[in-house]
Amino acid sequence: MPLSKVSVSILLNEKSKSVFCIAAESTVAVAVAEMNRHRIGSIMVMSGDTTCGIFTERDVLTRIVSTGRDAQSTLVREVMTKDFQSIRAETSVEDAMQLMTDRRVRHLPVLDAGKLVGMISIGDVTRWLLKVNEMEAENLRRYVFGEYPG
Repeated sequence: MPLSKVSVSILLNEKSKSVFCIAAESTVAVAVAEMNRHRIGSIMVMSGDTTCGIFTERDVLTRIVSTGRDAQSTLVREVMTKDFQSIRAETSVEDAMQLMTDRRVRHLPVLDAGKLVGMISIGDVTRWLLKVNEMEAENLRRYVFGEYPG
């Protein structure tokens, strides 16, 4: 199937359904501790049940470290990315890759009717592409050596 026809839902089905979130009123120190604990590069920011932003490693570097702000007293809502890019589960992998490249983002929240249903990263896309390429190479090898069942 062409890459333009495969939706990111296939990536979501192959990974953990967990999407890590933090309250907008949490401190940056708490958010960073959570990101480190889960070994993730971004965390969704919630205000009640509403997704209001994303907090990433880049936010830590550009809005905390480089400006000398105190991570213990700065609230996530003050330094999160409010105007974040998101996609739907029906978005093609190709379109997601293009968006990541064009917008220079490594994480894309997946929303369904405004509700957070997943998160994909550039690592998820890369792993999936590697798997697809390995399967194609194996099928070609089998075809060339007469082992192909078709």
